[in-house]
Amino acid sequence: MVATLTQAPSKPAVHTESTVHAGGREIALTEVSSAGGPVRETPLVLLHGGGPGASGMSNYVANVDALAADGYRVLVPDLPGYGRSSKGIDRSDPFGDLAVSVRSLLDALDIERAALLGNSYGGAAALRLALDRPDRVERMVLMGPGGVGTTRALPTAGLSALLDYYTGEGPSRAKLRAFLRDYLVFDPSTVTEEMVEQRYLSSVDPEVIADPPLQRPSGLSALRTALRMDFTRDSRMARCTVPTLVVWGTEDKVNRPSGGAWLARTMPDCDLHLFARTGHWAQHEQAERFNRLVLGWLDGAL
Repeated sequence: MVATLTQAPSKPAVHTESTVHAGGREIALTEVSSAGGPVRETPLVLLHGGGPGASGMSNYVANVDALAADGYRVLVPDLPGYGRSSKGIDRSDPFGDLAVSVRSLLDALDIERAALLGNSYGGAAALRLALDRPDRVERMVLMGPGGVGTTRALPTAGLSALLDYYTGEGPSRAKLRAFLRDYLVFDPSTVTEEMVEQRYLSSVDPEVIADPPLQRPSGLSALRTALRMDFTRDSRMARCTVPTLVVWGTEDKVNRPSGGAWLARTMPDCDLHLFARTGHWAQHEQAERFNRLVLGWLDGAL
């Protein structure tokens, strides 16, 4: 089937919410498909970023209908620790734990192989799954993925703001607004007060405050954890043949855009696309162009 890249969906997509028991966790899942149902064999799983108050659908609201209209069965989970999913993450190996959780979700849904699309934290989860179990990943799109060179330089200002959200005086609307507008996007006008409020209320869930899902490694094993979370330290990267598209905003203040060039050089089958005047949230700031790019690449047209 050839992707239709320039037309808007002719029929509204169907959104179905459920909770899936997967690997001992409850994973909140939104499934999106065209009104006539999906026609492509391979499902497309969208994995969100790790900023405070993040969730699957809030991350991809501008993308899911276009992807579903092209025939994909689009699966959008809340990752562990976020949204309506179970809280708690393995602090000694966060990306590995996320990868296991995504694989467990595929198992629970009886899906042998899927295409993955991951932003930031979700990009790291997708990449880790492709390294651990390449047989489960058909293709993947990584948008400003986390864990690329993180132990080779000091944290960016944006990553520091993200990791400091629950420290000091604790979470607040002002801190969240500053993170979203100053660091997540290039154009702060694209972040509405409604977005700030929605994510703030999610970020102050008592279970989340008690155990924030994304923290700086600490304790005796902090160095080991930090090294494990840096893909530039993983020799398997040069042998990962999963077809990959890396998308990065040139003005990303959370994860350095130079990570895209490293991935393209290191992985055997990796394409790289940079969006100018775009921050960390390319799928939001460049939604229409992003949708066309992803659909074209998945179809082999680009």
